[in-house]
Amino acid sequence: MKSLIDHGLTATAVLWPSIRTCYGWLRQATTILKAEGVPGAKVRGRLARLVAAMLRYRTRARELSGAVDHFHKVTRSYWPALFACYDTPDLPRTNNGLEQLFGSHRYHERRATGRKVASPALVLRGSARLIAAVATRQRTFTAQDLAQADSHHWQRLRSALDERRKRRVQRARFRRNPKRYLQRLEAELTQLALPS
Repeated sequence: MKSLIDHGLTATAVLWPSIRTCYGWLRQATTILKAEGVPGAKVRGRLARLVAAMLRYRTRARELSGAVDHFHKVTRSYWPALFACYDTPDLPRTNNGLEQLFGSHRYHERRATGRKVASPALVLRGSARLIAAVATRQRTFTAQDLAQADSHHWQRLRSALDERRKRRVQRARFRRNPKRYLQRLEAELTQLALPS
């Protein structure tokens, strides 16, 4: 009796040449994109030649020719911004760090609140809360640091956040009872129009 692995290898034997071909192309793409100290134009040219060759010889991929088409489509959609990291110093090649930062914040918020989804407060005040969370991970702030903050900027930010909160409350009231909300608005409007 054949082992499960032998049976699987035998059943998929016809796919292995296609997989080998596509895997070779992906390794070449990885090598091109991992280049250090190479200008973006050169990396762009190398990858463009590889993708063109993949499309030209896609019949070698047999059953996986659809995967080659998909690779081409996705690469083309990312193409305009794909090479910025080669020409801009200190620009990371991936957004993994940023995703990790947001994921970490979400994890800690879930632990603190018990919520499985983002809290409404994060949606409303995320521009301040998320920056504060990131900054406090970088270093500890003292009262003296906070005293040096620009109070006018802080007041503008607080006012903008409060305005967003008020709009959210109004939307919630409208959704809860649209007729009553519109009647109240009409009453306020007529009150403003009356001479004093």
